Amino acid sequence: MNFKPKSIRPFIGAKDFETSRRFYRDLGFKEVLLPPKMAVFTLGDFSFYLQDAYVKDWIDNSMLFLEVEDLEQLLIDIKALQLPQKYPGVRVSEIVTNDWGAEFFVHDPSGILWHIGSFKN
Repeated sequence: MNFKPKSIRPFIGAKDFETSRRFYRDLGFKEVLLPPKMAVFTLGDFSFYLQDAYVKDWIDNSMLFLEVEDLEQLLIDIKALQLPQKYPGVRVSEIVTNDWGAEFFVHDPSGILWHIGSFKN
């Protein structure tokens, strides 16, 4: 079977939709608001949907992995945004090295866990 996919867009929720929208715009995503209570956020060729919906068990178990080319520089750039100072609950970790590559973690204002990493060549 050949799906011929063009994209995959996960749906994530938000405890406070307006706060999460600002957070993702600050992080560098481009936003298109979709009525009635949703937005699509795009970074290059990649997108996800943010919903004005909060189910604690769903949010607490939501994780996304974003693979990047220059992990170290991106961490420097994200830290320069001072997101934890602007948004309660936001956390940015240091880089963790694993046998498969390296990653750092960002928790969004709702608690969504982003793994941002790069794989070994």
